[in-house]
Amino acid sequence: MAQESRKDRRVARHARVRKTLSGTPEKPRLCVFRSLKNISVQVIDDVNGVTLASASSLDKELKAKIGYGGNKDAAKLVGEAIAQRALAKGIETVAFDRGGFLYHGRVKELADGAREAGLKF
Repeated sequence: MAQESRKDRRVARHARVRKTLSGTPEKPRLCVFRSLKNISVQVIDDVNGVTLASASSLDKELKAKIGYGGNKDAAKLVGEAIAQRALAKGIETVAFDRGGFLYHGRVKELADGAREAGLKF
């Protein structure tokens, strides 16, 4: 029997959470994806199947400020950027979906940056 990889375990955790967590037009889902070199986040309305806002450490305007996207400083700037973009579209409250990642390090910094910029979750 093949051994489960770290990715398989993360995807299973994410699937377990997604059974109960869903974004609505009133309270969309803030979905985080973290890779080794970058971090990205989307605000998603699952009812209509639409991405309302997104930010990533690969965005041109953020890449100039960030440099390397795989650290906590980059995650905080991405969190601030998603909050600004969501607030510009009238979204103030979101449901936080950490994507099966631990709420620690870059994921926590992204959440803190979004909260400091005015997003509620």
